[in-house]
Amino acid sequence: HDLMKKIINPDITDQQEVMWARVASFGSLVVAAYFGINPPSAFIAKTVAFAFGLAASSFFPTLLLGIFSKKMSREGAIAGMVCGIGFTFGYIVYFQFLGGDASEYLLGISPEGIGTLGMLVNFAVALVVNSFSPEPPTEVQAMVEQIHIPSGAGEAVDH
Repeated sequence: HDLMKKIINPDITDQQEVMWARVASFGSLVVAAYFGINPPSAFIAKTVAFAFGLAASSFFPTLLLGIFSKKMSREGAIAGMVCGIGFTFGYIVYFQFLGGDASEYLLGISPEGIGTLGMLVNFAVALVVNSFSPEPPTEVQAMVEQIHIPSGAGEAVDH
């Protein structure tokens, strides 16, 4: 809709728009079927591994520290995320696109598995920066404390 109606042909009728939507759907189906039958050499597995590695190195430590440490600061969280994802992304780009050789792998870890190390970088940087940062405001600490206390479920009863 956005591509056809707003960019390519703003004067298109609703009937033509539906027809082009069907053509695009069919084209997507053909491309997906082709790659399903003839997958490019482990492309999908690599892409999924990279996605999980980038998520692990950026969000997981921040979520974990944010939920379980009411003293975790914004500065620590941001620094950890930037360093974790920066390390992981840089490693992936170097070995996948800039010609890095497998003999250069850090601790023998391939780009598909480097997210675990990026996660540890995130944790370490977040905790170090947090130790030099001011504590979060008391309302933020109270909110984190409130997360730990279930509410709204009612009183437990013995059946």
